[in-house]
Amino acid sequence: MHVHDLLQLDSLGLSLLWGEEALLGQEVVGVTATDLEEPGRFLGPGELVLSGLVWWAEGDSAKADRFVSALAEAGATALLAGEETHGRVPDALVAACRAHRVPIVAVPARTSFRAVTEAVYLRQWGDLSRRPTRLFALPENVRAELSRLVEDGAGPAELLDRACAHLGRVSCYLLTASGRTVARTPSAPELPAGQAPAAAARGGTWLRIEAESSPYDAWQLYVPEPDAAPPRVLHEIADVLARCHDGQARRIAADRLAGQELIGVLEASPATAATGATAASGAAVSSDTGALEEALALAGLPPGGPYRVLVATSGDALAEGLAHLDDAVYAVGRSVAVLHDDPDAGGDAVDRLRAVWPLLRRCAEPQTHLRLGVGARAAGAEGLRASLSQAGFALTAADETVPVREVERLDTLAELMAGVPPEVRTVFGTRILGGLGDGMLRETLEVFLANNCSWARTAEALHLHVNTVHYRIERVEALTGRDLSRLDHKLDLYAALRCG
Repeated sequence: MHVHDLLQLDSLGLSLLWGEEALLGQEVVGVTATDLEEPGRFLGPGELVLSGLVWWAEGDSAKADRFVSALAEAGATALLAGEETHGRVPDALVAACRAHRVPIVAVPARTSFRAVTEAVYLRQWGDLSRRPTRLFALPENVRAELSRLVEDGAGPAELLDRACAHLGRVSCYLLTASGRTVARTPSAPELPAGQAPAAAARGGTWLRIEAESSPYDAWQLYVPEPDAAPPRVLHEIADVLARCHDGQARRIAADRLAGQELIGVLEASPATAATGATAASGAAVSSDTGALEEALALAGLPPGGPYRVLVATSGDALAEGLAHLDDAVYAVGRSVAVLHDDPDAGGDAVDRLRAVWPLLRRCAEPQTHLRLGVGARAAGAEGLRASLSQAGFALTAADETVPVREVERLDTLAELMAGVPPEVRTVFGTRILGGLGDGMLRETLEVFLANNCSWARTAEALHLHVNTVHYRIERVEALTGRDLSRLDHKLDLYAALRCG
C-alpha cells in the first residue's frame, strides 16, 4: 500500500498538495489520527498521519514547522490534512511539509477520516468481506457482548479484557496521553506512566480512541507487538472503547460538578455576625463549618480530614494528575481540588503528584504554563479556607523551575516574594528603587548586598576603589531614603531588588 494508491480512489476525493513521486511510493504500514501539536511520541515509521488541524493557529508558521518536524523525525509516510476545520489546508503547513520532505494531501470536508482509514486497511489486507470474518474482525457474539456491556455501564478494564479474550494471550494497554494505565489485558505486564514514552519509541501499534477529551486524558490503545492483532479488530475495539469513554466522561463531568459545588462553598466568604456580637459570631462560624462538612460529604470526601487544597493553572491537568495517585480520595472543580491527605495511607500524595507533573507538562501545549500550588494540611473543615489561600499564594510562587510549589516548603525570602502577585511586586520595586534607574547604582547595590555589605569585597567584585563604592552607596541611600546600616532597610532594598 502506497500513498499514490489512495490518491487514485475517486470516492475519497483527496488532493495532493505536495509530494515527490519517490516519496509517494513509500510503503504505508498503518494510520494514526491525531490533533496533538507535537505528536511524535505516538507515531511509528511508515504511518500515514490524519489531522483535522484543530491545533493550527493562523499566522503561526513555527507551530506548523514543529508539527511537521515531529512527523519527519518519526518517519511518517505522509500527512493527510482535513479541510473541514479551517476551510482549507494552510499554506504554512504545505511549506513546512515541503521543507521537511513529508508529502501532504488535502482531505475534503465530505470525506471522513474513518473512510480514509478503512480504505488503507482494505487495500493493505485485501477485501475483508471475502475473507473469514473471524480472522479480521471481532466475532459477532463478541460484538454483541461488548455492546451489552457498554449499555450496562461496564468499565474500560472489563471491556478490554472481553474484547481481547478471543485473541489469546495478547498484551494490550489502554493509556491516557500522560501515560496512565486505564486498563490492560491480564497478560500485559505493568507499565509505569513514566515508561510510556519509551514504549512509544520502541514501536508497536498505537491507536487513538476518537472521543472528546482533554490533552491530558485522551485514550490510546497500545499493542506492543504490531502483529498481535489484525488492524480491523483493533479499530473495532477502539470504537467500543470510544463509547465507553463517552460514558466515563459523563460520570467524570458529574463528579467535577459536585467538586465545583464544594469549591464554591469553600470560596464563599464565611458568614459573619454583627460587630461585637461574640456569641452570634461563634454561631456563624459553626454554621459555616457545618456547611463545609456537608459539602465535603456530598463530594465523596471522608469526614474529619486531614485535607489539602490544590490550585492549578489547568483543572483538566489537575484531575488527570490526581487520577495517577492510586487510591487517592479527592474532589476536583474547575481549577481547585480538595485532597484527603492522610500521611499514614500511601505516603506523601504531593510528592507523588510532583513526580507525575512532568508527564502532564509534556502533554500541554508549548505555550501553556502548567503550575500547581499546594496549601498546608488542614486537620478538618475549619482549616480548609486557610489551605485554599495558601495554595493560591503557592501557585503564584510556582514557576518553570519549580512548577509544583507547596506553601510549607517556602523557606527563603526570595521564594516568599515570588508568591506576591507580579503587579504588586512591580509597584513595590518601582516605589523603592525607581530613583536608581537600571545602571551602576542598582548594580552596586546588588553586589553590595550579595557581599554582606562588605566595602572591600564589593570594590573587588566591581573593580572599583573602595571610596567609589562608599560614594555610590551614599547616593543609593539618599535616593531611596534607606539607611544600609539598618537591617530592616537592608531587607526593604533586597526585597525591592527581588521584585524587579
